[in-house]
Amino acid sequence: MTHKIIYLVITTIVLLGCSPTKSTADDLVNRISNHTAKGIQTEIIKSENEKDYFEIEGKNGNIIVRGNNTSSITAGLNWYLKYVAGIHISWNNLTQDFPDQLPVPERMIRKETDQHLRYYLNYCTYSYSMAFWDWPRWEKELDWMALHGINLVLSITGNEVVWYNLLKRNGYTTEEINEFIAGPAFLAWWQMNNLERWGGPNPHEWYRNQEILQKKIIARMHELGIEPVMPGFAGMVPRNIGEKLGYNISDPGTWCTFNRPAFIKPDDPHFNKFADMYYEELEKLYGKVKYYAIDPFHEGGSVEGIDLDAAGQTIMAAMKHANPDAIWVAQAWQANPRPAMIENLKQHDLLVLDLYSEKMPQWGDLNSAWYRPDGYGKHNWLYCMLLNFGGRVGLHGRMDHVINGFYQARGHQNGKTLSGVGTTPEAIENNPVMFELLYELPWRSEKFTKEEWLSSYTKARYGESNAEVDEAWSLLAQYPYNCPREYPGEGTVESLFCARPSINPKRSSTWGSALLFYEADITRQAAEKLLSVADLFDDNVNFKYDLVDVLRQSLSDKGNELSCRIGKAYENKDIENFKVLTDRFLYIIQCQDKLLATQSNFKIGNWLEQAKSLSQAKENRDLYEWNARTLITVWGNKSAAEKGGLHDYSGREWNGLLSDLYYYRWKLFFDNTTKEMLGENVSPIDFYAIEEAWTHQQKEYNNKPEGNVLQVAADVYKEVFGN
Repeated sequence: MTHKIIYLVITTIVLLGCSPTKSTADDLVNRISNHTAKGIQTEIIKSENEKDYFEIEGKNGNIIVRGNNTSSITAGLNWYLKYVAGIHISWNNLTQDFPDQLPVPERMIRKETDQHLRYYLNYCTYSYSMAFWDWPRWEKELDWMALHGINLVLSITGNEVVWYNLLKRNGYTTEEINEFIAGPAFLAWWQMNNLERWGGPNPHEWYRNQEILQKKIIARMHELGIEPVMPGFAGMVPRNIGEKLGYNISDPGTWCTFNRPAFIKPDDPHFNKFADMYYEELEKLYGKVKYYAIDPFHEGGSVEGIDLDAAGQTIMAAMKHANPDAIWVAQAWQANPRPAMIENLKQHDLLVLDLYSEKMPQWGDLNSAWYRPDGYGKHNWLYCMLLNFGGRVGLHGRMDHVINGFYQARGHQNGKTLSGVGTTPEAIENNPVMFELLYELPWRSEKFTKEEWLSSYTKARYGESNAEVDEAWSLLAQYPYNCPREYPGEGTVESLFCARPSINPKRSSTWGSALLFYEADITRQAAEKLLSVADLFDDNVNFKYDLVDVLRQSLSDKGNELSCRIGKAYENKDIENFKVLTDRFLYIIQCQDKLLATQSNFKIGNWLEQAKSLSQAKENRDLYEWNARTLITVWGNKSAAEKGGLHDYSGREWNGLLSDLYYYRWKLFFDNTTKEMLGENVSPIDFYAIEEAWTHQQKEYNNKPEGNVLQVAADVYKEVFGN
C-alpha cells in the first residue's frame, strides 16, 4: 500500500511537471498578425534536460508551438513563420495579415540549445535609432525581440528620471540637474560617462513621458520572458558634486573634447551612500532587477589614481547591497573591462559582452587585434555581433566570421564560460539578414555554411524560391556581406555622397572607410538580377525593401568609384573631364534621393517626425527636432565636430538629407574647385557653419513613401547604368 501511494505521488508530480501551461505568446501572435492568425496554439512544458527548447507540430489542423518558457516558444513561433509559412516579420514589415489557412509542418520540428542567454542592444542604439520612439513603435520592437528568442535586453529608457529624482533628493535644483543630464538624442553617451548636458535642457514633459514609457516597456518585457538590464551605478556623478556636496572625486578627462562626468573614488565613504540612494530610486520607479549594466572608464576614460581592484569590488558590493542576486553586465570594448577591475570578482557575478566578436573578439581568438589570452577568465560571456556604427547606411556583414567564430568559440577552452549570443549594434533597422543569422546560431547544433543557410532565408523572406533572387543573394553574401576582418573601417563601406567634400576622400566619418573591397559592379549585378524578377514579387513588402536597399548600395558604390576618377581629373588638371564627372556624381545623388523616397525607412522625414510627434508644445518640438538633426550631422559643438572627429559619424544616406545637405555641400565644393582650377582665388568652405545652420532649419519633410517602388527602381537603374 505504501509503495502504491509513493508511486501515485511521484506520477502526479511528473505529470504536473509535463502538463502544458498557456503562454503569453498568444497575445503576441494576435499583435504581429493584426489579429488575423488562426489555428496557432502555444504551450509551456518544462524541459527534460535543462536546455531551452521549442517544438512545432501540426495537430488536428492546428499549429502547436511548445517550449520550456515564453522566450523559447516565441523563437519557435518565428521559426515556424519563416521556414514553414514563408512569413518574415522584419523591421520594414513588423506586422502583417496572415493567410486564412496556415500550412501545417510535415513532421515535428524540434530545436534546443544550452546557450540560455540571447542579448540585445547597445547604449548607442537608444540614441541612433530609438531616441524618439513612442509606445506603438516600442511594442512592435518588443515583439520582434521575442520572435528572435531574445531574453536579455539593455533597458535604459527613462533612467534620466532616476537621476533627476536622485539629484533632487541631494539638493540639486532642476536647472542644475539639466546642466548634468544630456538632451534626448545624446542620453546614451551621458549614461556611458562620456559627456554632460549636451542637447538639453530637457523639459519636464520629457521626464514624465519617459517614465511612463519605461514602465510600459518593463511590463511587456516581463510578459514576454525578457529580463531587462538596467544601468547600475558606476561611480559617475556631476562634475560639480565635489564643491556642492564635498565628495572626493576624480576627473576622468574628456571624450571627443566633451568634459566627462566626474567619478567618485571608491575609497570615499560617499560612494556607498550615493550608490544606495541610486538603487533605491531606480527600484522605486521600475522595480528590482537582476542584471545591471555598468561600464566605468568607457572609451579611454582616465584611471589615473584609481585602484581598479578596489573600484570593481566597491561597484559590485554596492550592486549586491541593492540585490544580492544581481549580476553585473559589462561591455568588452577597447581596454574595458579592465582586467584588474574584474579578476577578483566572484564567478557568476559578472557577465561580459564580447561586443565585437565578428571583428575584434576578446574571448581568446589568437587572430584578433584585441586578443586576451585568457579571455574573461572565470567569468561568463556572450558572443556578440556589433555590425553597425552610428546608423550609417550600407549593406554590411561578416557572415563567414559570424558563423565560424561562434563554433570556434564554443570549442575553445574559453568556451566553457560561453553562455549565449547577442547583438550590440549602435543602430538597428538595417541589414536584417545578419540579425536573423546571429539569433539562429544557438538553435543550430551543427556548424553550417552561409550558402546552406541563405537558400532557406530567401525563401522565408520572400515566401518562395527564385533562381535569380538566389543568384543575387549569392553575390551579396560573397562580397558586401563577407567583409574581411582586416578591413580598416568601422562598419559598412561608407557612401562618399555623405562625406564632407574633398578631393579623394577616404571616408565619410572619422573612423570609417569608403574603400571598396569588392568590384563596384558586384552590387549592380545583384540589383539587376532582382529587377529582372521584380514583377513576380510586386506584392511582397520585404522584396521591395531589399530591392531598394541593394540598388541604393549599387549607386553608392558607383559614386565611390566616380570619386576616384574625379580625383584623377583634378590631379591631371583636366577641367573638362572634371566637370563631366562631377556633374555625373551630383546627378547620381539626385537619383539616390529619388529612389529612397519610395521607402519611409530611408527618409529624413520619418526620423524628424518621430522627434516632433513627442510633443504638442512648439518649444519642445523645436528642441527635439534640433536634437534629431544635430545627431546625424555635426553631432556636437564645433570643437567636438572638428577636433573630436564626430561630424557625420551618424551620417545617413536618406531621402531629403541627400538632396538638401549632401548635394548642396558637394555642389558648392565642386563649383569652388572648378574656379580654383581656372586660376581664381577662392575662400575655404566652412562646412561646419553650413551643417550647423541646417540643424536649426525647420523644413517639413514628407515621411510617407512616394512613387511606385518597382517603377522608380527600374527608372533609376536605367538612368544610372543604362539599358
